[in-house]
Amino acid sequence: MFGYIDWNVDPVLLRLGALQVRYYGLLFICGFILGYALFKWFYKREKLPLNLLDPLLYLLIFCTLIGARLGHVLFYEPDYYMAHPGEILKIWQGGLASHGGAIGILIGITWYVKKYGRRYEFDYLWIMDRLAIAVPFAGMFIRLGNLMNSEIYGNPTDLPWGFIFHRCGETAPMHPTQLYEAGCYLLTGIIMVLLYKYAAQRLKRGFLFGLFLVLVFGARFVIEFVKLPQVAFENGMILDMGQWLSIPFILAGLWLMVRKSNKSCLLEEPDKKRR
Repeated sequence: MFGYIDWNVDPVLLRLGALQVRYYGLLFICGFILGYALFKWFYKREKLPLNLLDPLLYLLIFCTLIGARLGHVLFYEPDYYMAHPGEILKIWQGGLASHGGAIGILIGITWYVKKYGRRYEFDYLWIMDRLAIAVPFAGMFIRLGNLMNSEIYGNPTDLPWGFIFHRCGETAPMHPTQLYEAGCYLLTGIIMVLLYKYAAQRLKRGFLFGLFLVLVFGARFVIEFVKLPQVAFENGMILDMGQWLSIPFILAGLWLMVRKSNKSCLLEEPDKKRR
């Protein structure tokens, strides 16, 4: 038991009457703030108008929340939510699936590209390459929020950094898989920033997005082996739902990385229309 960590943090940072300010919500917002700052850098570097950022931000918030919620409802507990449809709207009670959020973003970006892409000469993969830089940092903040909520942790462990999640009734150290994922996402984000800053001219369009899919969902696939099942039907499965859902994303990422393309990761010099 030497070196274990007692974890009994109150997930509520501040109470103002009936209003609660939770760590998870603040960390979730931090992900979007950092993402907005990164996209401002991208748009300035490639000479796109900054007024395109606000609709993108609102779209991503909406699609992430709706997609993540519906992903949890459909992938993990469809029977319960079909019997209690009113519970679907209670997002504050927990239940967001990252795979569903990813699917929501993929769908939402289609609208954004259709509305603005032709005029400003960017396409779907151009946007996704840049999301591949920002999203890992958002994922890191979300997993830190999960840690503050004492949720989505791992199996028992005798490693010295095991966490005892007292708020969940645990009495033995468990793998802090939230920190494992947060660390992987942070490293992925740093790699993406460096590639965009120093090697974007030599990268084909779609490569960053493909690498993101391989690294993020590859890490998720591996870490799931030491994570407790999120729902009852996962007990006894060789692979859990998170791993099955990760496989198509990993394969898509590999295809994007090896496919041939003549389009550069960066936009061409702006023409009169973009100015």
